[in-house]
Amino acid sequence: MNTLHQVPIQKQPEATLAVDPKKFILWLFIVSIVMLFASQTSAYLVRRAEGNWLEFEMPVIFWYSTAVLLLSSISMQWAYFSAKKDNFSQLKIAISITFALGLAFLWMQFDGWREMVNMKVYFVGNPSGSFLYVFTGLHAFHLISGLIVLLLALTASFRLKVHAKNLRRIEICATYWHFLDILWVYLFFFLLTFN
Repeated sequence: MNTLHQVPIQKQPEATLAVDPKKFILWLFIVSIVMLFASQTSAYLVRRAEGNWLEFEMPVIFWYSTAVLLLSSISMQWAYFSAKKDNFSQLKIAISITFALGLAFLWMQFDGWREMVNMKVYFVGNPSGSFLYVFTGLHAFHLISGLIVLLLALTASFRLKVHAKNLRRIEICATYWHFLDILWVYLFFFLLTFN
């Protein structure tokens, strides 16, 4: 007599989509910043269409600051690749360079504001100048928050808490920094196009 042994079939658990809570918060923050600047650029276009718009040349230093920020993205990516390879000395150097370039960018923005004042473009007065100060000021504020994130990543790298098996800090840092760079490039070319 044939008896079949029935082996109970165990159903494999379904894979769930797990999202790192800190990365999720970062993306929510990025989306809120995008919405903020989308509303500001829309308001800029609407107000510009109403007339009484002062046209002026963008300060030349903003071109240089844009190049500095793009270089900082390269050094940030270098930091990320160094962390993936557990190259701690290059990781520290790359984050330090990114931090220094971020500070240089902020100084150049401030210098751009001084140049605008010399061109008689003020925060109060014609809305075209006001918008430029608001855009660059809001971006500078967010860049300061990026510098804080960089400083935290640098501190963690000195404590050897950033390495190939623990990349979350450097991934969050790199994502936010690259986003800030892309945001500035967008704002800069938006202002060049619609000024």
